Amino acid sequence: MKEAPIGIFDSGVGGLTVLKQMLVHLPQERMIYLGDTARLPYGIKSRETVVRYSLNNAAFLLERGVKCLVVACNTASALALDALEARFRVPIVGVILPGAEKAARSTRVQKVGVIGTVATIRSRAYETAIRSFRETVDVLSVACPLFVSLAEEGWIQDDITRAVARRYLEPLIRHGIDVLVLGCTHYPLLKPVIAQVMGPSVGLVDSSREVPLQVKRALEEKGLGAPGGRRPGVPPKVYLTDCSAHFLELSQTILEISPEDVEYVDVG
Repeated sequence: MKEAPIGIFDSGVGGLTVLKQMLVHLPQERMIYLGDTARLPYGIKSRETVVRYSLNNAAFLLERGVKCLVVACNTASALALDALEARFRVPIVGVILPGAEKAARSTRVQKVGVIGTVATIRSRAYETAIRSFRETVDVLSVACPLFVSLAEEGWIQDDITRAVARRYLEPLIRHGIDVLVLGCTHYPLLKPVIAQVMGPSVGLVDSSREVPLQVKRALEEKGLGAPGGRRPGVPPKVYLTDCSAHFLELSQTILEISPEDVEYVDVG
C-alpha cells in the first residue's frame, strides 16, 4: 500500500490547485486526479446530490487502488465528508479544516472572512471549523458563486472579474477583516484579482497550500507514506467526466499536463 497512489477529486478545474501543491510537497507519491467536469458546479446543488456525486467519485478512485482520498472541493468537504468516512476505510482529507486552522491562527484582529459557493457558505462549515480552533473569532461569510464560472472560463485577469470581485468583497472590506479564506479551490486561480480588491492589509488563506501537510500526517499515522525520493517523469494520471477545453488549457498552464495524459470516464 505504500506504493499505491493518492486519489484526488474535485468538480472541475479548481482541484488542480490542490494537485499542484501535493506534487510539490509530496514528490515521492503517485497521484490520480478526477475532475467531475460533466456535473459541475457542485456549489448550487442539494446536499443529497453532492453526497451522491462524491460517493461516485470516491468509489471510482478506490477501484484504482488509491491509499488515501483528498476531497479537493470545499462543497463536497462541507457536505459529504461524513458520508465518505462512513463508507470507505482509507484516510480521507478534506480542504476545510486545514484552511480554517490557518485562518484562526493568522488573524490579529480576530475578524476572518470566508468566501465560497452557496452550498459551502450555507453549511457554515468554515465558521464551525474556525471557531473550533479559536472560539472568539468573528467570522463573516459571503457566497461568490460566479467566481467558479469565471475560473472555469479562464477569465483570470479580466475587467468583468474585477467588477464581480468588488461587488462580492465590499461587505468583507467594510467589516474590517484581516484574513480572508478562499473557501473554494477554484478561487486561488483568481487570487491576483481578489488580492488587488482586498488590499495588502488582508492576508489570503489558500487551503490548497495547507492540505499536503495534513495528508502527510494522515499517511504517517497509518504507515502509508511512500519511500523518500522523487519520481521523475511520472505525471499524475488525470480523469475527466466530460471534455472541457478550459480544463485542458488551465491544466497545461498550471501543471503542464498535455491532452494526451487525460482520459474521459463515466463515474455515475
